[in-house]
Amino acid sequence: MLSIIIGVFIVLESLNIMMLYFMPGSKMGNGIGVFDAWELSKKEESVHQLVKYLVYWVAGTKLIFIALLLVILITGSETTKLWTSGAMIVSILSFYWRLYPIIKSEDKKGRVHPSGYSKTLNFMIAGFIGMFVIGVIISLI
Repeated sequence: MLSIIIGVFIVLESLNIMMLYFMPGSKMGNGIGVFDAWELSKKEESVHQLVKYLVYWVAGTKLIFIALLLVILITGSETTKLWTSGAMIVSILSFYWRLYPIIKSEDKKGRVHPSGYSKTLNFMIAGFIGMFVIGVIISLI
């Protein structure tokens, strides 16, 4: 079960990585284009370069996670996958510490399009966490 969950996460995050690298301004697949500030940053080249740098940094960090998860998926024991799932739950929960308050605030101020995107993202992140929690519980039973 944990192998399936890790595999699903790898596929979904890989799609997000491709979006961030090749279509960062998109409003699909968690592209940064949902923020009005993406377009505003283009008016000042140095600001836009910084924003692109940070977007690519996020994509690169996600790529590291995915590469490690792929190694664990292929070579890891069930115990390793169980601990990995616990680590994924904790790391994904960090979204609610810094990122969610920002996108929620920007959404409330009408600076995120489509409107209500913060709620969609909230459900998606909660779904990832729930998926790993259920996998851990099933594995422990």
